[in-house]
Amino acid sequence: MKATLRTVRLALAEPLRISRSTMTARDAVWFTVEHEGLTGHGETVTSVYYGLNTAELERQLYEAGLGLGRFGDPESALRERPAGDRPPAVTAAVEAALLDLCGKRSGLPVHRLLDAKSARTAPNTPGAPSPPSARTARTIGIVPAERAAAQARSLADSGFTVIKVKAGAPDPEDDLDRVRAIASAAPRARLLLDPNGAWTSAEALQLLPRYAELGVEAVEQPLAPGDHEALARLAERSPLPLIADEDAVTYEDVRRLAGRVHGVNVKLAKCGGPYEALRIAELIEGSGTELMLGCLTASTLGLAPAVHLADRARWADLDGHLLLADDPWTGIGGADGVVRASELPGLGVRERRVGREDAA
Repeated sequence: MKATLRTVRLALAEPLRISRSTMTARDAVWFTVEHEGLTGHGETVTSVYYGLNTAELERQLYEAGLGLGRFGDPESALRERPAGDRPPAVTAAVEAALLDLCGKRSGLPVHRLLDAKSARTAPNTPGAPSPPSARTARTIGIVPAERAAAQARSLADSGFTVIKVKAGAPDPEDDLDRVRAIASAAPRARLLLDPNGAWTSAEALQLLPRYAELGVEAVEQPLAPGDHEALARLAERSPLPLIADEDAVTYEDVRRLAGRVHGVNVKLAKCGGPYEALRIAELIEGSGTELMLGCLTASTLGLAPAVHLADRARWADLDGHLLLADDPWTGIGGADGVVRASELPGLGVRERRVGREDAA
């Protein structure tokens, strides 16, 4: 097998402000595996929060590409899924490329491969499920209430029924005003709130009842990450479901939180790919903790593996590609509020443009 890398710049349609930072663009590194005339693709993106810069991602993916040379075919590489000491985001990109390639070689979409792995419905059998789809949340950042209302109205008109509102402004009343404005502009939308760890426990206990009165459905990571016990104690007292995100990075994180919080936000770039996400989904099944599938801001290529798992989640927050000024890939939709996998072999996505390429 031969691996190649390509690095491109993904610019956002408008700056996205959250409690800890404002983002306008990030780099994406595309990992392509070729074998016997077919190619599979995966993507990982830079992240200041997770300590992933462009040079490090390129180095890690280059080494991962060299490591695939010891396998005779992508199927054997996928069975072993060697992770080593690589960041989970790199492992996820390699796994996505191998799944894409194996799907194309077998003529099966990735969700059918994953169904067979998790013993749901085996490929090529009567009654195989339809391609996964989900109503995705669409994120509104920390912006003035008037701007948030206009965005919410436009999203509702486009078909979005779930809106995720970023919180954590210096003045908590600004966040409350923003949610009120959104609720008024899009009264039928389900509202999720994400302070990205900006609150103390005392602040959360004061604010959560107010958001419950405004109709917010659930709140992600209200507390700064690093104290699972504090988050679990808050969940016991919260009038709203609490979803762990920054505190739910690994399988072991989720094991400590299962049954103690109302949900966990699983991002493939955090946990290491679709197979690890399946392990986490199996871990929390029946525990009272429900699955949310999330994402980093990335292209359709980066979002596609999670879309193939979308029917397993209570909440889907798979809008990263919709935040871009120009998505270089296509194939999962989402502009109408619904992301969809397809029955095309592999990930079912195609490239719209090319960028810089380096042989690995």
